[in-house]
Amino acid sequence: MSQPDAAREPAAAPQPDGLRLALLNNRFEGISRAMMNTLLRTARSAILNTARDFSCCVLTAGDELLAMAESLPIHVMSGPDLMAAHMKQAHPNLKRGDAFLNNSPYHGNSHAADWSLLVPVIDDAGVHRYTVLAKAHLADCGNAIPTTYSAAARDVYEEGALIFPCVQVQHDYQDRADVLEMARTRIRVPELWHGDFLALLGAARIGERRLLELLDELGPQALADYERDWFDYSERRMADAIGRLPAGRAVTRGRHDPVPGAPDGVPVQVAVDVDPQAGRIAVDLTDNPDCLPCGLNLTRATSKTAAMIGIFTGLGAEVPPNAGSFRRIEVRLRENCVVGIPRHPHSCSAATTNLSELTANLVAGALAELGEGCGMAATGRNQPPATGVISGVDPREHGGPFVNQLMLAVTGGAGGPVADGWLTTLGIGAAGFLLRDSVEIDEMKYPIRVHEQRLIADSEGAGRRRGSPGAHVEYGPVGCELEVIWLSDGTENPAAGVRGGLDGAPAQQRLRSADGTLGGELGTYAQVTVAPGERLVSISCGGAGYGPPREREPARVVADVREGYVTRERARDTYRVALHPDGTLDADTTTRLRETR
Repeated sequence: MSQPDAAREPAAAPQPDGLRLALLNNRFEGISRAMMNTLLRTARSAILNTARDFSCCVLTAGDELLAMAESLPIHVMSGPDLMAAHMKQAHPNLKRGDAFLNNSPYHGNSHAADWSLLVPVIDDAGVHRYTVLAKAHLADCGNAIPTTYSAAARDVYEEGALIFPCVQVQHDYQDRADVLEMARTRIRVPELWHGDFLALLGAARIGERRLLELLDELGPQALADYERDWFDYSERRMADAIGRLPAGRAVTRGRHDPVPGAPDGVPVQVAVDVDPQAGRIAVDLTDNPDCLPCGLNLTRATSKTAAMIGIFTGLGAEVPPNAGSFRRIEVRLRENCVVGIPRHPHSCSAATTNLSELTANLVAGALAELGEGCGMAATGRNQPPATGVISGVDPREHGGPFVNQLMLAVTGGAGGPVADGWLTTLGIGAAGFLLRDSVEIDEMKYPIRVHEQRLIADSEGAGRRRGSPGAHVEYGPVGCELEVIWLSDGTENPAAGVRGGLDGAPAQQRLRSADGTLGGELGTYAQVTVAPGERLVSISCGGAGYGPPREREPARVVADVREGYVTRERARDTYRVALHPDGTLDADTTTRLRETR
């Protein structure tokens, strides 16, 4: 079992200079943003330069997360610290110009498709001052089948991905050609991969350069003082936020849909203990099944991160996510657990999405159970065909292969204590930072046509604060066959409402034939070949609701009907709100409906 962080009280005095903290925080966040901008503008695959499935962060020399800008929470809240520590252990004599590649699920990374580039920032005196990390989800990572989410893989060998446990890829700013050649001979799209790898490397080197400039400008002691004060300030903010929560313990349970290797699905349980007086939260994930012979097992990084995401989401307060605020959180894990610390060779192919999403939502739901105004309902389960991995041979490129994960319309936003679900959330682990694909760019880069994208009325989880409606997407190949692989949790177990809120609508995935006939349900996990003239139909989950639907303000329901999110019938039957024929509120009938049980 992992050991909790040692208890530590933040420094009481002297109080730091708030202006200085704000200015230096902006400088470090700006460095992370510069890294992100470099990746966005130089990457080649659409999953990076359109959907922005990447993250960048700065860590101290002590492996503490300092700045993460607009990175995906599932990528960086835990894991970079583990990888930075492993880098020092595996390579104790760090030099300026070094760069290391880690995509190992057993050495601090998230999953094999996320390639992390770590660069130690060494000052002119030869002292290691910071570590910068750039992480990107690759279009292809060398799996046995063309997907980066191989749910059916019984172990890491069957998964087939290249695994680099913090391997040196540059020395004295020069490439280690033998390591890169390994990737070229395994990746299905080597030129695309190499462009993305150079984007990762460029982002990390930009971070290194900016940090060296900052060290020259202010000196290491001033920056070390800032780190101490910023972490202590962040810890106080977290303690204050926890202090406003109700005290108690909540246990929540959920289940992932069946997949190969888990024919009955995967049950998950979380126990959350809140001690507002001490300003601490503990999450226990140990009472869960052992690792399973499938690709759903979480890594140590994604297990801990999922719990932390649920806490930060459910706090109802703005707290800087860094090593200081993390001091107030304890996440209990155990080895050989499906949501814990995996043992080699268990596969963790889908560790950033399915079970991590379920776990984070259960933690946020547990906080909602403790008291009104806390926590959040569950976001829509993700990974439907609208975000499937497509592959094939492009007839427009002289028979060249292509592989890419789409990021078409998926909503997933959940209702919270004060706000409805965001249409652009996609998942609790992405937190709205992933962007939707440009249809024009997808159709330009790949032989596909996106025929339809729209929201689905009455698919939201109804509530005082409703979840977002689900999305309907149809697409198919142009002039070739298209292979698509997805992992659509929520087909059997939709997003769960809290405090009287209703569940979101479930996911569906079907094939529409060339004559327009719609086939049957294709299931949670599938590998499907779509022929020319056929279309794949993706229906993503709606987000769940928070609080009883009949407590929703009638004016909000009228607005939902006007926007097409909710039909008049659902407004009347579920929200108990009546409308006049012209679409305005029928206040008298609404009052009678809400008074009638």
